[in-house]
Amino acid sequence: MPAVSRRRPIVLDAAQLTGRSDSHVREFQFSDDSGFFAHPEAALAFLRLREAAAAERIDLRPASVFRSFDGQLRIWRAKWQGLRPLYDADGQPMDHASLSEAELIDAILEWSALPGASRHHWGSEFDVFDLAAMPADYRLQLLPAEYAPEGVFAYLNAWLDRNMARFGFFRPYDCERGGLHVEPWHLSYAPVSVPALAALTPALIREALLTEPIDGQALLLERIDSIHARQVCLVGAPATLA
Repeated sequence: MPAVSRRRPIVLDAAQLTGRSDSHVREFQFSDDSGFFAHPEAALAFLRLREAAAAERIDLRPASVFRSFDGQLRIWRAKWQGLRPLYDADGQPMDHASLSEAELIDAILEWSALPGASRHHWGSEFDVFDLAAMPADYRLQLLPAEYAPEGVFAYLNAWLDRNMARFGFFRPYDCERGGLHVEPWHLSYAPVSVPALAALTPALIREALLTEPIDGQALLLERIDSIHARQVCLVGAPATLA
């Protein structure tokens, strides 16, 4: 696992941890006017990582960074209502109409975080790709195959393996642990995410879920402890905590 230098932990409050506040993030822009919102310390570390990647002809870009509670809730509602596809653990499409409420919750949680429990709420998470490696008209999918040895982002993946740790990043979904599936594109900035993970409790997620109507709310509240244990806690970590 990557080593992270010791430093004072960055503390987020309850609203920031659960995506109900964006006071801990700000916008950063590239020269082509594209940009992203992130925690300032995480963003500066990412920009340094991006500069180092550019020296290797990698155009490191974030596909997704900060996501609010409302943003995660929109994803949840779209999947609950059948407006977005559902996939099983093997990535095969599922028949939305045949699922019970409990099965529907399990299906959504297979690939998506519960609103209030997403690491993307913290402003420390970056889903990354190499724009320079993409052929014309290529559609980014963020699938493990794209980062495999024969994939379009194989060079990026290998470069990140060698270099991300010295900028403070690690992969929380580097292998199967029984929670979310492997995401080689997902980088986490440890000085923000490690203390955030320690601070995010089932009680905080429960409180966030009670602020907005959400499909399956009653059953979700009953299962919040197990969801926290599996979806939030079963992740990789840097070898030396910040």
